[in-house]
Amino acid sequence: MKKTVLITGGSRGIGAATALLAARRGYAVAVNYADNAAAADDVVHRIRAAGGEALAVQANVADEAQVTAMFEKIDVRFGRLDALVNNAGVVDQTSRVDGMTLARLQRMFEINVFGSFLCAREAVKRMSTKHGGAGGAIVNLSSAAARIGSPGQYVDYAATKGAIDTFTLGLAKEVAAEGIRVNAVRPGIIETEIHASGGLPNRVRDVAPQVPMQRAGTAEEVALSIVWLLGDDAAYTTGALLDIAGGR
Repeated sequence: MKKTVLITGGSRGIGAATALLAARRGYAVAVNYADNAAAADDVVHRIRAAGGEALAVQANVADEAQVTAMFEKIDVRFGRLDALVNNAGVVDQTSRVDGMTLARLQRMFEINVFGSFLCAREAVKRMSTKHGGAGGAIVNLSSAAARIGSPGQYVDYAATKGAIDTFTLGLAKEVAAEGIRVNAVRPGIIETEIHASGGLPNRVRDVAPQVPMQRAGTAEEVALSIVWLLGDDAAYTTGALLDIAGGR
């Protein structure tokens, strides 16, 4: 039976690239999406067209009831869960901290941090040997912003990713003896749609010259690292924060 991976925010960008690569590497893939069913269905169609197995599952990861229902659907469809990629996340329009509203902060932390906790909680319940599982792997999506701070743009987003770093380190130690490895990747400037959603559609072009490698990364390059961390080649790797930032 194929190993099963759930990828949150799997309908576009890094999530979609990871879903497609994981399927090529032999995983059955649950592609989570919040609103864009058409994009998720497109990823699923591409996986199935290549001979893979995939399912689109809707859930807002900030909603506990929706997260629980999503995992129950995966239980029914695949009967197992071997890996989780906590990729779902948002940015907001650029702003200084003195211009941020409570509503903005709540949305940012509910999706980027609370959502990752909720999904990890349900994954651990299914994968931990303490709960009768066979072990597994979790990869969290952090960001180079956790190191840089993103001043004048989105310190709140950077703060959520700093929380993800700490969450990764703590959970890795908590479940290491239960067969679960937990790691994070910290992408830098990557060519995805997230910059436009933050009001900076030209950010990749503008910032690329500041990257030591003189270019932005691709979603596929990040996906390669994520899938490596999920697999047996990374069997002795847990609690790692892997920078994928071109040296930035």
